[in-house]
Amino acid sequence: MLCLVTDRLRLAGRLGCDPSQALARLPELIAAAAAARIDMVQIRERDLEAADLVRLVRASLDAVAGSSTRVVVNDRLDVALAAGAGGVHLRSDSLPIERAKQLAPPGFLIGRSVHSADEAAAAGVAGASYLIFGTVFPSRSKPEDAPLAGVKQLAEAVRRSNGTPVLAIGGMTPSRAAAVAATGAAGLAGIDLFLPSSEGYDLTSVAGTVRNAFLQAARAREKRATAG
Repeated sequence: MLCLVTDRLRLAGRLGCDPSQALARLPELIAAAAAARIDMVQIRERDLEAADLVRLVRASLDAVAGSSTRVVVNDRLDVALAAGAGGVHLRSDSLPIERAKQLAPPGFLIGRSVHSADEAAAAGVAGASYLIFGTVFPSRSKPEDAPLAGVKQLAEAVRRSNGTPVLAIGGMTPSRAAAVAATGAAGLAGIDLFLPSSEGYDLTSVAGTVRNAFLQAARAREKRATAG
């Protein structure tokens, strides 16, 4: 399960344009993500006014039309419902999962950010659709001197999540996908991982490399289970 998290300011830096131009180009990036079979797009533009955010979400839904890619909105359940998004991704200190479930229609995804195995266990029991756990590796948002969870804590969060899919976030790269997959995580989420770069950027290739790492880890677990 792969999740692209949007950030128009970082996209502007990659494209060499201003944030308003990057905002206008986000649906283009999201359409490319859908073509690359990325499972979910989290619209995380927290400083946008509600009306602008609704417009962006609706444009994003148009961009993924006809694909299996789901669009969720970071923390703004009101915007997600108003725009017809596929779900909401709640911060760890946000609305309780149980309350969000009461307000949401059937089939609506309710994700939660978690930062410890205890939080993962509680969110799993509460009925979250999926969890995003981090920060796992150093990243642009969290440098090396910041507290990091690492793969051991990620594995513990997976173990205690009550069967809820756990995605890793923080410093995600194709070369780190195998280490993440080995924990039993269901996938990963990222910002920079999926942004254009000048180094032969190919979103389909990036997504395929990450997906293959998870498929190989799943086959290895099946082989061990059969041997045991």
